[in-house]
Amino acid sequence: MVSLVRTSCSSIFLTCPRLSSTPSTSPVCCFRPGGGKLYRKVQSEPKKNRSRHHHLLVTNVATGINSIEQAKKIDTKESARPVYPFAAIVGQDEMKLCLLLNVIDPKIGGVMIMGDRGTGKSTTVRSLVDLLPEIEVVAGDPYNSDPRDPEFMGKEVRERVQRGEELDVMETKINMVDLPLGATEDRVCGTIDIEKALTEGVKAFEPGLLAKANRGILYVDEVNLLDDHLVDVLLDSAASGWNTVEREGISISHPARFILIGSGNPEEGELRPQLLDRFGMHAQVGTVRDAELRVKIVEERARFDSNPKEFRESYLEEQMKLQEQITCARSNLSEVEIDQDLKVKISRVCAELDVDGLRGDIVTNRAARALAALKGRDHVTAEDVGIVMPNCLRHRLRKDPLESMDSGIVVSEKFYEVFS
Repeated sequence: MVSLVRTSCSSIFLTCPRLSSTPSTSPVCCFRPGGGKLYRKVQSEPKKNRSRHHHLLVTNVATGINSIEQAKKIDTKESARPVYPFAAIVGQDEMKLCLLLNVIDPKIGGVMIMGDRGTGKSTTVRSLVDLLPEIEVVAGDPYNSDPRDPEFMGKEVRERVQRGEELDVMETKINMVDLPLGATEDRVCGTIDIEKALTEGVKAFEPGLLAKANRGILYVDEVNLLDDHLVDVLLDSAASGWNTVEREGISISHPARFILIGSGNPEEGELRPQLLDRFGMHAQVGTVRDAELRVKIVEERARFDSNPKEFRESYLEEQMKLQEQITCARSNLSEVEIDQDLKVKISRVCAELDVDGLRGDIVTNRAARALAALKGRDHVTAEDVGIVMPNCLRHRLRKDPLESMDSGIVVSEKFYEVFS
């Protein structure tokens, strides 16, 4: 994985411009591609007394983030809790690759990471936050609404666009939201102020974690221990892309499209098959057995614990290169093509493995294109398909209690049989 990332960086830098510097606080006018709506990008406090729809009052309590805090997020980065650098993770190439591919193409559908305790699952996922690219959001909107894509717009923003109102747009990093095991359903979905609804006749809504995770990443550690009622909530949101709160005849919906990342130890319990199928990819993590590699991991962790700031600075250059590579891959993803012959062979593998549904076919195609973009190519090869296919299909195979072979090996053998 490390070699894959480093070898492709140089070729990408030559063709992709560097990220633009942080814009000033003065407004900048830009037109929507194809003409139409005028948007104004802002980096500081948005307009005061913005008009709101008369029957919906959004109270952004659960997210704890307003437009001013979003604009200052970069300035307060150093004061936050130090995160272990992604580039400093030793080994675990399969897990790192799955995470990077989901950042490049969020429509892959997330990744489920299963493995032994103490193998760096949570550390690796949380280290991804430094590599997340920036996206455009409507300033002051609690749902991180996309100013151009109606599928990622909240109801209030969509109505403003239909009325022809001007939107304040700002850039912010993709959110990574942690879902605790002990979270309540109200905290996850959001709550409605029934008293205010009855006395004032308005729907006062406090958005929850699903609102904050829209267009971002929702991470569930020890997901196999998650309560069933929260699993049902995640299943509903993952299937529809929307979160609906129904209370005493009052209904409020908002977009909830996120990259679902889960981790867990298989010894502590199995995951419900309905939820497992919602993960686009599955990464199997094992304990490192090489003695020298284990020593290196211990030494690196000791360096980080003794001086986190100095340790992060030593990996700053690699982190910047990797971040730029991800940004270039995201921008070039739409230009990556996959031959019809490869598509047919992918579907043939899925059919012969008796994979239920078509999610396996779709995810494998998307992951192969994302891998080609990560390598700086505009064409998918059979090698790309072979790398991602075990991660896309291993958790979709039917369980055979008499089968002793790992499901990933079964997928790889079928791949070589079909693609040979």
